Amino acid sequence: MVSRKTIETLFASPLRSLTSFPFRAVFRQAEGEGERVVVLLSVSKRHFKHAVDRNRAKRQMREAYRQEKHLLTSTLEERGERLNVAFIWLSDQPVDSRRVRSSMRWIIKQIIAPSS
Repeated sequence: MVSRKTIETLFASPLRSLTSFPFRAVFRQAEGEGERVVVLLSVSKRHFKHAVDRNRAKRQMREAYRQEKHLLTSTLEERGERLNVAFIWLSDQPVDSRRVRSSMRWIIKQIIAPSS
């Protein structure tokens, strides 16, 4: 569970975000001690009226993140950094799990890419 304070600091301006259909990632460098990565998954009721559809989208995002998180955690471990990330579902339609995973992989690679 992500605390309200963490969520407020994550979405405070200026924020960094990336979009890769079907979702958007908002991320920020974290302060202090604790987990290397804190992840928030969000699927709006506006996009999916039925809870089963929202839950499926969240399940897809969780599984895609689980499969690709090693890229992010190993890089953050090397750099000694911490990160807060929110993944926000943008699509109004169900999306194939392969597409969700490839979007997750692309976003994670962009997050860990050295910023110039």
